[in-house]
Amino acid sequence: MPNLLAAEHSAYLQSAAHQPVHWLPWGDAAFAKARAEDKPILLDIGAVWCHWCHVMDGESYEDPSVAEVLNRDFVCVKVDRDERPDVDARYQRAVQALSGQGGWPLTAFLTPAGEVFFGGTYFPPEQNQYGRPGFRSVLVQVARAYREDRDRINANANAIRQHIVVSLDEAKPGVATPALVELGADQMARMFDVRYGGFGSAPKFPHPAACEFLLARWHDTRLDWARDIVEKTLTAMARGGIRDHVGGGFHRYATDERWIVPHFEKMSYDNSELLRAYLSAYQAFGTPLFREVATGTVDWVLEVLADRELGAFFTSQDADVAFGDDGDYWTWTLEELREASSEEKAFNVLRRVFDVEEQGEMHHNPKKNVLWWKESPADDEWPLLKDAMKKLKAARDRRKAPYVDRTAYVNWNAMMAAAFLHAGAVLDRPECNALALKVLDRIWKEAWGVGSGMCHVLGRTEPGGMLDDNVQAAAAFLAAYEATGAAAWLERATAVMTYCGAAHWDDAAGGYFDVAGGGGVAYLATRGKPVQDAPTPSPNGVAALVLARLWALTDKPEWRAQLDRQLGAFAGAAGELSLHGATLLRAADWAVNPVTRIEVTGPAGEGPACAMHLLALQAYRPRKVVVRKTATAPSATVCVGTTCSLPVAAPDRLTELLA
Repeated sequence: MPNLLAAEHSAYLQSAAHQPVHWLPWGDAAFAKARAEDKPILLDIGAVWCHWCHVMDGESYEDPSVAEVLNRDFVCVKVDRDERPDVDARYQRAVQALSGQGGWPLTAFLTPAGEVFFGGTYFPPEQNQYGRPGFRSVLVQVARAYREDRDRINANANAIRQHIVVSLDEAKPGVATPALVELGADQMARMFDVRYGGFGSAPKFPHPAACEFLLARWHDTRLDWARDIVEKTLTAMARGGIRDHVGGGFHRYATDERWIVPHFEKMSYDNSELLRAYLSAYQAFGTPLFREVATGTVDWVLEVLADRELGAFFTSQDADVAFGDDGDYWTWTLEELREASSEEKAFNVLRRVFDVEEQGEMHHNPKKNVLWWKESPADDEWPLLKDAMKKLKAARDRRKAPYVDRTAYVNWNAMMAAAFLHAGAVLDRPECNALALKVLDRIWKEAWGVGSGMCHVLGRTEPGGMLDDNVQAAAAFLAAYEATGAAAWLERATAVMTYCGAAHWDDAAGGYFDVAGGGGVAYLATRGKPVQDAPTPSPNGVAALVLARLWALTDKPEWRAQLDRQLGAFAGAAGELSLHGATLLRAADWAVNPVTRIEVTGPAGEGPACAMHLLALQAYRPRKVVVRKTATAPSATVCVGTTCSLPVAAPDRLTELLA
């Protein structure tokens, strides 16, 4: 018999419906059952794209003997972290406080009141495998402790609750100053990996917001080190195995410091922010590689993650096809490469460029190679390589592809729509604009409620009340306003931020709460104020950027005042967070340095005004807004801070001005 997850919307929860564990979805019923039976709760949080979640499912939750222990001694609750990021954020902090480690799968043991007293991430089935305790022995010990040592269990739970209440509030008052912006840049520079690009060591995650922030610092200062960090990081990722050289786009992160072996899942949110970073760097530097990477990312999204008919972007593509597989769809043996390339000369070029050997990088199958760009082909080999890559793509397309989660989350749809509007201008691809505007129009019509704000999933009213959905939608609406000049988009962004001021703003201390109203079980009753990029842009950082852009676009002092209050609530944390507070630092940069405002007026449709509008969108300037208005004669002005140019009427004159 399927358990109660069969009726859930989430693909991750549905994938566990056949398991012998008596899973319950997150909700009051699960906690009422735990109270009535006086049993601890096993909380499993994961995602459909998560490799180790599938491993633990296969090893433990599908084992009838493990299920017997779970069903007898626990009430078992399974949560999709993409569906309920509010739940995930709180329980991640609790387990991190206990074990020093977070991630997915998250395995937490709760009191019937929903408070954590023990937890970890992945537990192997057998003791000491991977240096971790075996799951079955953990279950036995936890159940015994809950029965026999309730006082210690409650003491643990109370201590962790106090930690959660404090740690959920990341606000720290301060003042946004030029020195703060410089401090953030200097600290990022200290974390830069001079040898391989990126920040820190293995595992290595992309940090697109940091690249955007440092790109702005380079533009303002022309300091070589800021350019070096951005160029080396983006180039290293573009050449590494973290990039899908065959199909386009990026995997989630690299397991090594050289960017070669990735965790193979491909996330919408990573690809939207990386797309924007590569587009910005191409605008600033003109590097052909960066344009090529951006083009490949757009092509992958259109092929795999886009519903052009309905107007939606999907969530993710899995790493694996089946349990026990570890990226087999994405990797190649020497023989697979030879067969796909079909001729010896092309095979030899592919092998040399992408470092494909008998012994590859994958531990589960040593013959499997991750494609990474080791060396460039000779000049006369480029046509051969391009043709061979098409054959490689065709060969991979014949394989069974990893699952695509087709859920349309509002925040990630808004992020991709904004990135596509950027791509539509920089790459001059109108189909990107058309799809982005269709998605955003759908968000406004299907996700927005005047008194309730944005819901989290297109087409569903629950869950809702999350800051991130609102501020990402507002940011994308502003991008649509700049791309089209249609005043309705500015009005929509204004409506969303006005709602956030009423439902999320903390009048006492400043900053926006992550959920509209404290309520629900356990930690959900405590509202948080997140400002770390972890790994998606922090909603408070995004809110600050939206306020800065609203002020620059409208020149209304109330938006500037709200921006100052927002930055004042968090500026004390920005310097400490550095790399992980890059989105907030970008907003601080808007507050303390001059904004470029490009205003283009003229008739709609083809002509000089349209050409100047496109030029304005294509030009790289940090802290830039573009205003398009209708008038009888074409004209453009550029203002930097409080200094404005005389109007120009021709595209070549605007090009000179922008240069």
